[in-house]
Amino acid sequence: ASEGNMPQEQGPLICPGHSRPVAGIEFSRETEDGVFLISACHDKTAMIRSGETGDWIGTLEGHKGAVWGAALNPPATHAVTCSADFSAKVWDALTGDELYTLQHKHVVRCAGWAPDSTRFVTGGKEKHLRLFELGEAAPADPLLLQGHTACVKVCHFIGDRQTLLSAGEDKTMRLWDLRTGSTQREIEFSGSVNSVELTADGRIMTVAAGTEVSFWDLTSWQCLKRFSLGVIAANGYGVNSASLHPNRKAFVAGGGNFWVYQHDFETGEELACNKGHHGPVYGAAASRLSLAPSRLAGESP
Repeated sequence: ASEGNMPQEQGPLICPGHSRPVAGIEFSRETEDGVFLISACHDKTAMIRSGETGDWIGTLEGHKGAVWGAALNPPATHAVTCSADFSAKVWDALTGDELYTLQHKHVVRCAGWAPDSTRFVTGGKEKHLRLFELGEAAPADPLLLQGHTACVKVCHFIGDRQTLLSAGEDKTMRLWDLRTGSTQREIEFSGSVNSVELTADGRIMTVAAGTEVSFWDLTSWQCLKRFSLGVIAANGYGVNSASLHPNRKAFVAGGGNFWVYQHDFETGEELACNKGHHGPVYGAAASRLSLAPSRLAGESP
């Protein structure tokens, strides 16, 4: 990798396999077996790949509707998938076996794992969050966290198993204390909060909301930087996703106009525009491998 804003330019690595729009992409943390990449797709499946080479490892099949989100637990041994079939499924990520199906009352859009992998949360068009405890038996009735007034598109644990972040189409982000089920903090944005990414050390949060990308200090909860990327808005979408590169010198963002942009983290200056997708870009992610090239996902199969 170069010492500049981004690694030396290289051609895209194409990962074939999906047959419909890719709705989400997420890298695992570094594990004993490396870094893994999980993708959620409207073809009713999720796929697990090597996060270093893009090589296919396995396909999670079983949903009857589009898969909108997928998340690996920290050691990448289990996965949760979220679907338009009103369910979330828990999988053994090592064998591909389906472990549990958890029925919901509407489309499920997102999921997040606690750091110790003992619990996970789901969110979606029900407008509230469901907190499940994962033990040797099937997860029991979940704790419901209510407060959002529109679809929940993002949910992440922050720091420990007792603090949760959620955000969505009601233009708000909420920080929850799971010991009491109450909201600790609420932040308003100018548009739908479409993606939230945390750095590996948990210090910086990258938020894509409306036509803006903002960066937040998770110690003080102060906004560090905010950039307007109105050029991305098209076809009814704003900035769908943004990701800060591990070297914290640049970030990538994608949205409605089919292109993926690289920007300077300090100034917001556009560094590059990457073309190749044939539809809105739903997800963009930088690998958690130190100074590894960014990996991107969009609507194209």
